[in-house]
Amino acid sequence: MELTVFGIKNCDTMKKAMKWLDDNGIAYHFHDYKKEGVNTQALRQWIDTLGWETVINRRGTTWRKLDEALRDSMDADKAMQVAQDNPSIIKRPILQNDSILTAGFKADAWQQLLKG
Repeated sequence: MELTVFGIKNCDTMKKAMKWLDDNGIAYHFHDYKKEGVNTQALRQWIDTLGWETVINRRGTTWRKLDEALRDSMDADKAMQVAQDNPSIIKRPILQNDSILTAGFKADAWQQLLKG
């Protein structure tokens, strides 16, 4: 499976992440989940593997706009539904291939992960 970067094209973090990949000569496929949607099976894998607390961006506007009761009672199943209804709440980027699954962009961590 080739390296796929999941995110939203206009996000500043996504721009930094894709620039880093380009600058380091790492080939990837970009999946814009705002335009293309989020595959339910992939989303379930992300939440099961990384935890909803990692996959859901709890610092963004979309999170803050959620009803307080929903935020306070969030769990993996509710996170699935919220993320499907509001893809912009998913942390960006999600980086995935057959052996890698990580959320968020940190150049040092990606250096270690992708270039060893």
